[in-house]
Amino acid sequence: MTPALEVTGLAVRYRRTWVLRDCSLSVPTGRVAALVGPNGAGKTTLMHATVGLLRPARGRVRVAGEVAFVAQDKPLYDDFSVAETLTFGRRMNRRWDGAAAADRLAELGIPLKRKVGGLSGGQRAQVAVTLALARRPDLLVLDEPLANLDPLARHDVMRSIMAEVAGGELTVLLSSHVVSDLEETCDWLVVLNEGRPQVSGDIEELLDGHLVLTGPGEASAATAQVVSASRTGRQVGMLVRGAPPLDPRWRARRPGLEELVMAYLRSPESAALPRPVEASA
Repeated sequence: MTPALEVTGLAVRYRRTWVLRDCSLSVPTGRVAALVGPNGAGKTTLMHATVGLLRPARGRVRVAGEVAFVAQDKPLYDDFSVAETLTFGRRMNRRWDGAAAADRLAELGIPLKRKVGGLSGGQRAQVAVTLALARRPDLLVLDEPLANLDPLARHDVMRSIMAEVAGGELTVLLSSHVVSDLEETCDWLVVLNEGRPQVSGDIEELLDGHLVLTGPGEASAATAQVVSASRTGRQVGMLVRGAPPLDPRWRARRPGLEELVMAYLRSPESAALPRPVEASA
């Protein structure tokens, strides 16, 4: 199947600083992909390159179909009513499903007569997502869509996005600093660290391919690839990839998503990536 998003050898520089370097990854069609990483890792830059808001120094980005983007600050005109916002969206886009947008807002209980400036943070996020979905995109790119929202609003926004994914062939790429918000909704993971992908793949396969080990400091983990390790007194804890160690003194369990992400972020030299894709000439 053709990936919804394919990035090959991407490099982006701001003045003398390389924000992305040799960035190659793909997201399969129909997935909800979490893009996570520390501040300054290049997440927003990657998204801007994906939607055509910047020109990379090297490499290419290929999107299969139409793409829609919601920026982190969710730029909307406060003096517009919700209805006027939909009208503005219709006039600015060749592909537009106004009926679906109005139905979606009605289901969410957002009045069309309400001024955007009078909406709650969660309602404002829902209007921004609705505008993006009304373009009938094949790929929806969301930069921190849950930022500054309370827990209930975050849950409602994610639930509504998942309903859209379940209803068609929509692929979603979203970034977030709160990994717990992604555990029940995302099925693909991309960890970006120091301008390069560090992890990319199906979340369940990634979790199945790693183990959290705890045991005495002298226990051997020679048959496993150590991603990160920490010591507390005489006990050692580590996240490993690959075959479990043969030493019976280890206690092993499957990691959680947040444990996996944090272990890789603490060890930028470690990686769990598919075979790299060569950039075309």
